[in-house]
Amino acid sequence: MELEPITRVAVSDEVFARLADEILSARLSPGEPLPAERLLAEKFAVNRHAVREALKRLRQAGLIHIAQGGRTRVLDWRENAGLDILSGVAAAGVVPPLKVLLDITQMRLVVAADAARLCAVRADDERRALIVDLAQQYPQGGFEADERFWTAVIDGSQNVAYRLSLNTLLAGMHDVGETVFRALELDRELLDRQAHLDLASAIARGDADEARAVTTQMLGGVITALQEMTQSIEETTN
Repeated sequence: MELEPITRVAVSDEVFARLADEILSARLSPGEPLPAERLLAEKFAVNRHAVREALKRLRQAGLIHIAQGGRTRVLDWRENAGLDILSGVAAAGVVPPLKVLLDITQMRLVVAADAARLCAVRADDERRALIVDLAQQYPQGGFEADERFWTAVIDGSQNVAYRLSLNTLLAGMHDVGETVFRALELDRELLDRQAHLDLASAIARGDADEARAVTTQMLGGVITALQEMTQSIEETTN
């Protein structure tokens, strides 16, 4: 494994990023032992505390297993990691960024559609009024308006698992999605004003089935466009 010294002052994040990239790109294979902490510190030209903190984060991310008194070994990220490594997967090139974006959007549809349904049932009057107000901001508010709107909807669903999933999906969108959406001119579908007004209206009326249907149609159009682009790229490269 070829490792270059790190020259930045704040280094634990950089050590983490370098090692995560080695693992996600399969330059370090599952089951392979990592160099000892001391050797990593020497290779990166950093102190051992920075390496120790980076290894702790890698373990928390499900990328390595640290055995007491034994070797630290690489884990298979597909079997052990969580959604928080999505951006790293795209950056490492192990999955094409457009495919990662498609996968994020597909999961977002599943979460958002049911969250919208629950929000229509569970949200109080203040939350419903907020969602209607936020829908009025499309498309001028751009991706920030989109984030505020969906945060309000998912908070209104009162489902903590959906809320935590949203945090990860939004992080993935920030790292991978916004530039791609604009470059492919898909932001018009994602920021469709009328669709969001229709969704807000359904939630305000307490119409759970309509809220789910509008969300499915709205994000389904984005997914279809991404699928077509992914297929076109695959056909071009094959």
